[in-house]
Amino acid sequence: MNYLIIDNIIKDALKEDIPNDDISTNYTISESSVSTIELLCKEEGIIAGLEVFKRVFYILGKVDVTLYKNDGDRVYPKDKVAFLRGNTRNILKGERVALNLLQRMSGIATLTNLFVQEIKDSDTKILDTRKTTPNLRILEKYSVRVGGGNNHRFNLSDGIMLKDNHISACGGIKKAVELVRRSASFVRKIEVETENLEMVKEALESSVDIIMLDNMDLETAQKAVAIINKKAITEFSGNVSLDNIKQISNIGVDYVSIGALTHSSKVLDLSMKNLVNITD
Repeated sequence: MNYLIIDNIIKDALKEDIPNDDISTNYTISESSVSTIELLCKEEGIIAGLEVFKRVFYILGKVDVTLYKNDGDRVYPKDKVAFLRGNTRNILKGERVALNLLQRMSGIATLTNLFVQEIKDSDTKILDTRKTTPNLRILEKYSVRVGGGNNHRFNLSDGIMLKDNHISACGGIKKAVELVRRSASFVRKIEVETENLEMVKEALESSVDIIMLDNMDLETAQKAVAIINKKAITEFSGNVSLDNIKQISNIGVDYVSIGALTHSSKVLDLSMKNLVNITD
C-alpha cells in the first residue's frame, strides 16, 4: 500500500476527531502515563487493515503495536488480534480512528470472501466497482483483494468504460466506440455497458474488448453470453446478491461486479479492551 496516501487519510481522520485537544483524555490522564491494551475480535470474519490500524499509532507516536494476525486471516470471537503498549493518551486518542478504519476494511474483506466462497468452484471472478467511500478508495479496494476479490478500474483515468449516458450522448455504441478509437491508444481496452441483446450485438460488431451485461435477467444474460461466444470478455453487473451469485456464475460470465462490496458491507465488530495502566 502507498503509505504517503494512507498517512494523509489517517491524519485527516485524526484532525476530524481531534480538531484541538482530546479534552476527556487530557483532563484525566497524565502525559507520562503508560498502558497496555488488547485488540479483540467479537465476531467471525476476515481481517483487513492491520497495518493501517498500526499506522494510526505510529503517527500519534509513543505506542508500540504487536500484531498477532495477518491481513486475510480468518478471525473468531475472543481472538486476540493485537497488543498495544505505550503512551496512554495516544492510545485513547487513536482508538476510534484506528478501529473505524480496521472495522470498515475487515467488513469489506469479509463480505467479499462470502461471495468468493459461493463461487469457488467456478471460473467466474468477483470484481468491485467505483462505488466507494470518497477518499477511502485505496483502502476499500485493497480490502476487496484481501477478501479474495479483484479490482475493476481504480478511477476514471484507469480504463475506458462506455456507460449508458456516454452511449446516449454519442447516439449509440458504434459511434461512441469510433470516437474513442480516434483518441485512445491502441493498447487500451474498451468496455461497453449493454442492457439488451441488440446492444450486445452492436458491441460485438464494434469489436470491443469487454461487454458488461447490466441489470439483465438471467435468461437474457445467458443468451448474451451465447451470442458473445468468447469473442469478448463478459462482465455481469446489477442486482447481485449472495442468493443469486451461483446462478450468475453458472451462466458462464468471466466477471461479476458488485457495488455492495464497498457501499453496503457491514463492519466487522472489533474492540480495544482490557486497558492496564502500568505507570502513573
